[in-house]
Amino acid sequence: MNPNRVDFLVDLAYGVLILLAVVLILLLGTDVGVAFGIGALVSYVIHVVWKMARFDPEWMTQEVTEKVEETLTEEVTESVEQTVSEEVEEATENVEQSVAEEVTEKVEQTVTEEVTENVEQTVTEEMTDIIEQLEQVNQRVDRRPRADEIDEMQDEEEDDDR
Repeated sequence: MNPNRVDFLVDLAYGVLILLAVVLILLLGTDVGVAFGIGALVSYVIHVVWKMARFDPEWMTQEVTEKVEETLTEEVTESVEQTVSEEVEEATENVEQSVAEEVTEKVEQTVTEEVTENVEQTVTEEMTDIIEQLEQVNQRVDRRPRADEIDEMQDEEEDDDR
């Protein structure tokens, strides 16, 4: 005989016994029907446990192992994701802060150096240009006769004209 057919027939027989217990409760009274129903259910539970053990004795162990692995995997994954997320956020904040500080410092230093250099160069060039212009003005002023020299020259011209 095929074991699957035997199992089906046994399950069907237990189903009929439970149905008979319900009929007994309705016809003969509660005490007899409940006693018969409890007996049928207990024997059915024993049969199911025997059947599971016969087909695959490791079945319950595998089911429990799978459930535990599943639960642990989910919990560990969630915990790791949360921890990694927090660590990444903290590291990102630290890196952003460090980079901002370093960039600000470098920019300030570079700008200060460049501005100082440019200002010094520009001031030097401007001062040199001003000094050259002043020297040219001084030379022109030196070439011009002074007021007393002009008066003397005019006097000489008047003397010559007379």
